[in-house]
Amino acid sequence: MIAELKKTTEQKMLKSLDALKHDLAKVRTGRAHTGLLDHVQVDYYGSPMPINQVANLTLIDARTIGVQPWEKNMVPKVEKAIRDADLGLNPATQGDVIRVPMPMLTEERRKELIKVVKQEGEAAKVAIRNLRRDAIAHLKDALKKHEIPEDDERRAQDDAQKLTDRYVAEVDRLLAEKEKDLMAV
Repeated sequence: MIAELKKTTEQKMLKSLDALKHDLAKVRTGRAHTGLLDHVQVDYYGSPMPINQVANLTLIDARTIGVQPWEKNMVPKVEKAIRDADLGLNPATQGDVIRVPMPMLTEERRKELIKVVKQEGEAAKVAIRNLRRDAIAHLKDALKKHEIPEDDERRAQDDAQKLTDRYVAEVDRLLAEKEKDLMAV
């Protein structure tokens, strides 16, 4: 029972870490990255579709994303979706290719983005700590029902704390990496 609880808790903590990585990928630096457009939804004949299902995304150079819709009549809709996605991007159409240049980041904007990154990191830490709290609550409940001995419960609590510390340290590492990335000119 304890091993299974530890395994599920670790899997959930890993999911929290993966969610943080996904969220941090959306916070853009000065470099182009096709993942920035992942959550852009395009109106495809009346239903919203992710942009990567209606167009081919490529990197033209280090600061420009190329978007080539598979259907020519989708070019204006894709361009509008990118513009309306509130990413601060200004796409420009050249024939049937949409060029999305990455604007330079000002010092002020970089600091704002670092605040956003720190908020995302704090949310991930809270999620990880909540998972630890849930695991410990399960252990205490099992102890009350005499399903596990007290020594095992204590050991399992220590393991849950070590697991939490490890994942919180990984969150801190990811945040420091992203902050360094954002401050690089």
